[in-house]
Amino acid sequence: MSDDGIRSDWATKDFYKELGVAKTASQDEIKKAYRKLARANHPDSHPDDTAKHDKFKAVAEAYDVIGDAEKRKKYDQAREMFSRGGFPAGAGFGGFGGGFGGSVNVEDLLRDRAGGGGGGFGDLFGDLFGGGGRARARAPRATRGADLETTATIGFTEALEGATVSLRVSSDGACATCHGTGGKPGTQPHVCPTCDGAGVVTASVGGGFSMNETCPTCGGRQLVYDDPCPTCHGTGQGRATRTIQAKIPAGVKDGQRIRLRGKGGAGENGGPAGDLYVTVKVTGHRVFGRKGEHLTVDVPVSFTELALGAEIKIPTLGGAPVTLKVPAGTPNGRTFRVRGKGATKADGTRGDLLATVEVQVPSNLGAEAKEALEAYAAATDDTRLRSGLFQDAS
Repeated sequence: MSDDGIRSDWATKDFYKELGVAKTASQDEIKKAYRKLARANHPDSHPDDTAKHDKFKAVAEAYDVIGDAEKRKKYDQAREMFSRGGFPAGAGFGGFGGGFGGSVNVEDLLRDRAGGGGGGFGDLFGDLFGGGGRARARAPRATRGADLETTATIGFTEALEGATVSLRVSSDGACATCHGTGGKPGTQPHVCPTCDGAGVVTASVGGGFSMNETCPTCGGRQLVYDDPCPTCHGTGQGRATRTIQAKIPAGVKDGQRIRLRGKGGAGENGGPAGDLYVTVKVTGHRVFGRKGEHLTVDVPVSFTELALGAEIKIPTLGGAPVTLKVPAGTPNGRTFRVRGKGATKADGTRGDLLATVEVQVPSNLGAEAKEALEAYAAATDDTRLRSGLFQDAS
């Protein structure tokens, strides 16, 4: 915002009316009016009332100016200038007109102050608009809530189809006893005597410089209680545990991290809540495995089924079995693809089922089976299977 905009904004506000006092009111009357209005409209006492929050800010702004005798004097002078036609439309930064009886160069006035001269335009507005004096009264700053982390364990099928799970989340929040005020329930606060209700104090950092810092007495709340809350000991903070319902999307993978916006720690002074990050753990399945968007299954077969060919039934997850045609002479470990029987993709379609055939060698043979195998061995020359092995080894 330009300097000209700031002047017009501040100097045309009626701070006396905002505090409900006469222009001739004493400093004590102004302070008493401010404290009464600040207490009645403080955000800690009305956390959900935005109208009172706005009123509190306006009252604090007014008291910051006319609550200080020196600033009040300059404010009154500025109001008088404007009432006589100062800063006419189009005057900009070049000078005043109308009520000042001629052209006055603002830059010269500011330059006079920079050079050490007193009484210039800078003196009039420097303190009035934050150039000095005591710390500015202000409403507590809105703060975003903290991001939280948790884990959720779901079943294999839930990961494929999606699920809604209940999560218990613990986070720092407003004390359940005092609701964040820091005071003993039933007691009334009063304006902090250290910062005079500003929430900040001015500290010297050496070299003629100073900076504002949070008031150590009220912690920036601007109000204090003589009797602190017995639960949080006046901090206004507590540990809150709540249960939320989290929707886990279909197709989530083991170890995937999901962000739930606005489900984290609560914000302070009207600030937004943080986010909740959920790390998903997926339990295994007795039959099926997973490879990206595809499901996998190991299918036990016999040597004769691979050698002679066969039609075998294999299971699908949550559906009817399907028939897999195994051609004669199929090698052990071959993987067949059954389309559309896998995991759900992001676009709603499904991946495939990858079925790998694995020969099972019987541990016990009956007499008839053993005799048949011996006849087969006699009819074939198995030693040829390893002939290339010795040739390549030399």
